[in-house]
Amino acid sequence: MRPVLLIAALATVALSACATAPSSSRSAPVPRQSSSPTILTAPAASTIPAAVVHLAGASGSLVSGTLALVPLHGGVRVTGDLGGLAPGSHGFHIHQTGDCTAADASSAGGHFNPTGSGHGRAGTAMHHAGDIDNIVADASGVAHVDAQLRGVSLGGAAATDIVGRALVVHAAPDDYQSQPAGNSGARVGCGVILVRR
Repeated sequence: MRPVLLIAALATVALSACATAPSSSRSAPVPRQSSSPTILTAPAASTIPAAVVHLAGASGSLVSGTLALVPLHGGVRVTGDLGGLAPGSHGFHIHQTGDCTAADASSAGGHFNPTGSGHGRAGTAMHHAGDIDNIVADASGVAHVDAQLRGVSLGGAAATDIVGRALVVHAAPDDYQSQPAGNSGARVGCGVILVRR
């Protein structure tokens, strides 16, 4: 009877060891998802890494300067310096047509407005895609531009694409209310947005 008891005891130990041993048939643990925040996609993704605009005077002004444009999540960032402005605030917009040949820059057409919205301040419920906050020239007539344009893109042939359109500086500040363009006066600077080579 002793050999039978010994076999039974060994079997019990073996069974209990199997119950606690990890199973080799278990699937590997699922890797945890990244904890980084979800980023919303832009209205239209930019396909061009950089663009540039060389502004020249219009309406008899001496405005000039070069601005760089780069994609920004959800839009485009515009940076650079413009000189030859009267000190103070000036309307600053993307215009529909990339044509600055008219002496008063009227050839650039109206504000870029692919959605047919009313004019307003950028970032508010009602505004053109081409509406940008006023820029401010210092006492020497230089404006340091650093603007983030939301809802537009560089390239991609999307409705929001601003390559080939014009950037225009106005003589007076945009009041962000008057229709259709903010009552910002004469166009004193104009340049076409071009792909940077």
